[in-house]
Amino acid sequence: MVTPNALYYGDNLRVLRERLADESVDLIYLDPPFNSNANYNVLFREKTGEESPAQIRAFTDTWEWSSETEWTFQFGIIENPNIPAAVKDLIEAFRGFIGRNTMLAYLVMLAPRLVELRRVLKRSGSIYLHCDPNASHYIKLLMDVVFGAVNFRNEITWQRTESHNTAKRYGNIADTILFYSKGDDPVWNGGVHDYSDAESHYSPEQLARFRHTDDNGRRYRLENLTAPRPDSDSGKFEWRGTTPGPSRGWGYRREQLEEWWAEGRIQAKRNGAPRLDGLKVYLDEAPGKPLQNIWTDIRRVGNTSSERLGYPTQKPEALLSRIIQASSNPGEVVLDPFCGCGTAVAVAQRLERRWIGIDLTHLAVALMKNRLRNAHGLEAGVDYAVAGEPQDVGSARALWEQDPYQFQFWAVSLLEAQPRQQRRRGPDRGVDGLLHFIDGPRRTAQKIVIQVKGGRVSSPQIRDLKGVVEREQAAMGLFISLDAPTREMRAEESSGGFFHSAIWGRDYPKIQLRTIGDLFAGHDFDLPPRLAPPQPAARPRHPQGHQPQMQ
Repeated sequence: MVTPNALYYGDNLRVLRERLADESVDLIYLDPPFNSNANYNVLFREKTGEESPAQIRAFTDTWEWSSETEWTFQFGIIENPNIPAAVKDLIEAFRGFIGRNTMLAYLVMLAPRLVELRRVLKRSGSIYLHCDPNASHYIKLLMDVVFGAVNFRNEITWQRTESHNTAKRYGNIADTILFYSKGDDPVWNGGVHDYSDAESHYSPEQLARFRHTDDNGRRYRLENLTAPRPDSDSGKFEWRGTTPGPSRGWGYRREQLEEWWAEGRIQAKRNGAPRLDGLKVYLDEAPGKPLQNIWTDIRRVGNTSSERLGYPTQKPEALLSRIIQASSNPGEVVLDPFCGCGTAVAVAQRLERRWIGIDLTHLAVALMKNRLRNAHGLEAGVDYAVAGEPQDVGSARALWEQDPYQFQFWAVSLLEAQPRQQRRRGPDRGVDGLLHFIDGPRRTAQKIVIQVKGGRVSSPQIRDLKGVVEREQAAMGLFISLDAPTREMRAEESSGGFFHSAIWGRDYPKIQLRTIGDLFAGHDFDLPPRLAPPQPAARPRHPQGHQPQMQ
């Protein structure tokens, strides 16, 4: 049974099958890793040092055909009784057409997940799948089969940037968003328009109609206050000394006319009587044109954007706001099964939807938890559920044995620290995470380095940590381990010296050791107060049933 609001760590296919009930979700947005042979930042390997298809995580979107993929193809799809026959036929046709390659591996990953997503989607629900041109044509065929070609709504082109120069071809500056419904009557707020800049969305001929300007410089046009009434007495009353012609009547109730008059929205004649064509319609209040399927007014999250979290595939909040407002209502459930840094989750929270986020990496879950705390003041385990994270030393050890890198990310997240993400293959140079704080006589930024060890620990590791602290010019070094430190390690810790805080007027041990058990028991590191986190954003308060304007 689903528990909105909730974050789930783990394989989304397993979470969908085990945790989400049939027809329990109103809107799905997914941005699965593109099959573009891009390897972002983090390289995951098995403990043997070999790459593993099972370790395709976080920022890595390179898909390879392997024995594991072959097993998934045969037993996860072809011989799986829960996969519709049409989906099996299509995947087999893909294998015959494109062969056993990275693209087929990508589609084999996606197919069973789309089947589960259709199951959890309500009859009135919609799904938006974000992809790029490398795979969009194959994915569209797959979605036609899973959701039905009759339920295809739009192929949306999102222009994410102005230019991207590539040799011998046109610049690739757009992504594709495939929009499908589950049934023939999905939730659709068709009155939602593009409010970003009404003036830019009108033609010169339309703009010419706004030829009047008031004392504040606002442009407006005049509309008729009357309506044809040849065979009715409706609206045929005198108002402020004026009566419409014999075949016309007022188009609005007397109370509405009085309200507009008091607001100055009705233009008067020279004698002070209202003009029959005197209703002022302001350009800056015009809704613009209805949204079309080419979106050019939202740009990607730039390097200097206040939204930027450092996640390379991060999508702008404006993009998710548009989708969520168009295809869901307040209080409904939004699901993102590849939620990454959690933009869909954060926007759903702001727009007063319930939400479910799923991701395969503790790095992503940690990013989302910090984002929800900083932007909305939400605490994990209090304001929303988190499932799949270690809750004791035994489960922490199991995570390390299964995936040392995920253990490392999770352990760093316990301190709300920033993980050190590798820019290229190679060692991490002894830094698994970083903390920052302000101190010193000039109130400058100070750095704390973090090392995480899941296996056997020894005193040379602490001596190495001291060297890393010196090399990185860090104020302190923290060591997190599963196993208890030895007596020799404690001796190295004690000989590490102290960092003196000029602000707080006290000394802090420069080298500190804690076990996972210590942290679970509340025995935290002795640290100066951190940099103050961003203040939580004010939670939106909209009247019940009111849909906020599109940004």
